[in-house]
Amino acid sequence: MKQRLLALQLLKLLLLLPLPPLPRALREARCCPEPCNCTPDGALRCPGPGAALTRLSLAHLPVKVIPSQAFRGLNEVIKISICNTGIRKFPDVTKIFSSEINFILEICDNLHITTIPGNAFQGMNNESITLKLYGNGFEEVQSHAFNGTTVISLVLKENVHLERIHNGAFRGATGPSILDISSTKLQALPSHGLESIQTLIATSSYSLKKLPSREKFANLLDATLTYPSHCCAFRNVPTKDYPAIFAESEPSGWDYDYSFHLPKTPRCAPEPDAFNPCEDIMGYDFLRVLIWLINILAIMGNMTVLFVLLTSHYKLTVPRFLMCNLSFADFCMGLYLLLIASVDSQTKGQYYNHAIDWQTGSGCSTAGFFTVFASELSVYTLTVITLERWHTITYAIHLDQKLRLRHAILIMLGGWLFSFLIAMLPLVGVSNYMKVSICFPMDVETTLSQVYILTILILNVVAFIVICACYIKIYFAVRNPELMATNKDTKIAKKMAILIFTDFTCMAPISFFAISAAFKMPLITVTNSKVLLVLFYPINSCANPFLYAIFTKTFRRDFFLLLGKFGCCKHRAELYRRKDFSACTSNYKNGFTGSNKPSQSTLRLSALHCQSTALLDKTCYKEY
Repeated sequence: MKQRLLALQLLKLLLLLPLPPLPRALREARCCPEPCNCTPDGALRCPGPGAALTRLSLAHLPVKVIPSQAFRGLNEVIKISICNTGIRKFPDVTKIFSSEINFILEICDNLHITTIPGNAFQGMNNESITLKLYGNGFEEVQSHAFNGTTVISLVLKENVHLERIHNGAFRGATGPSILDISSTKLQALPSHGLESIQTLIATSSYSLKKLPSREKFANLLDATLTYPSHCCAFRNVPTKDYPAIFAESEPSGWDYDYSFHLPKTPRCAPEPDAFNPCEDIMGYDFLRVLIWLINILAIMGNMTVLFVLLTSHYKLTVPRFLMCNLSFADFCMGLYLLLIASVDSQTKGQYYNHAIDWQTGSGCSTAGFFTVFASELSVYTLTVITLERWHTITYAIHLDQKLRLRHAILIMLGGWLFSFLIAMLPLVGVSNYMKVSICFPMDVETTLSQVYILTILILNVVAFIVICACYIKIYFAVRNPELMATNKDTKIAKKMAILIFTDFTCMAPISFFAISAAFKMPLITVTNSKVLLVLFYPINSCANPFLYAIFTKTFRRDFFLLLGKFGCCKHRAELYRRKDFSACTSNYKNGFTGSNKPSQSTLRLSALHCQSTALLDKTCYKEY
């Protein structure tokens, strides 16, 4: 009796103990839907045929393999969904032989599948199918992947690693009518099979920067894309692309107009905006011609000045050093114009297909850096040159206050650092060069970007005011009847007016419209701003080498002396050497005749005379 009671108590304790976990194979088998089951090796088996099975869902399963015969005989199935599993290769669905008119295959969130192989769906269905293949680990769609199918809708969205669809992926297939490749890394669409597409969805596909030619999308009705510029391809479709328009039966997707018989323009979003209109970089043909003339003039003029100044046998003086800096800055502006003109020539008529590569790539960033750096360095150097002229004339008799070369180097080093910093800021997120095709930093969406643009514009306006004030003071300083005749006085006034006018013409229009745009109240379109870019913006870069150097007597002397070194224009070079010798002899006699030491009045007279002569030549890079 006691033994029986003890046994009952032990049994009672055993019943209260937790049950041990089931074997892994049994646990996985319970997760599979009828009539399928999971085997211990991680394989899924669905013994068919299953006449009554119309929908099959395999979701959240740890299976790694779906054998090739798993879906054999499911000829009445309407939809199969394989989502969030551990399978390593694309499942074999070619043995299904479904007889349904619109069979749906959904394969999603299977992160270990990397490829859609060729003939992946052949034999799955004899009618039309919808393929929802989203959120997987696909990297590639191979050639003939959809062979033998009639695809109504193909959804490849959110395959974030998908980089390539083979050009022949749709060969042997009919369709798709709807293609969704949103949020993928595709860099190009296949060249074959696009003529069936009526709806194209490619949002957040930032790597897709170029679309196939418009002719490939013969039946496109609706496109939702990533970049506004791509919609330009579907505007103003030429009628020669549609020879079948007068056929008896109207093709699908045509908006038949009995008056003009023109094809329907597809709906496309996002629409091009004010910053990126549907046009080439140079919106007008006359600008395309002018920009080449201007950039060649700027490059050749400033290269000539740099070469002559740097190879001259005269010592490097402060004015000569400043002129070298100005020529280099204006040379960089010429390079910017050359880069813009070259890209415009290469993309003429199809800029919409190159806009993204250009504006988001290194090309536009380089062009933008060049133009901001060159513009700011040029304005800075012009201001320093003007201040140096004013200082030299004002303190002509105070030799100890004369600007030395070491001082000029430090001043210009500050200008280079300032210009470099200003040009670099858009590359690190303060505004950017990607907003417009001409690569100006026109992004003013943030407060910091607005402050950046306004700071540049205000500094340029201040520089212009300083230049004007200095030239006015210089004019009154050298306007002395004892030193020059009235006609000489008039010449100086005219030449100073030319210098101020070119600066004003270059800075004023750009600054005025840029300030209004910075406050998000643009008074001019991007199209019209290109006129300013070509006709006004580079005026200084073209005019400076001529006004400050090439048209001056001193530069001509240096130029012919340089040619004389190479055996050219020897007679002209010899004349300049004799003039230099005569000028030195005359100055020596005038300054020291009758006295071993020149008087203060003589020094002042000589200095002012030299400065006025330099102003007449529009350059001060020769010191007396």
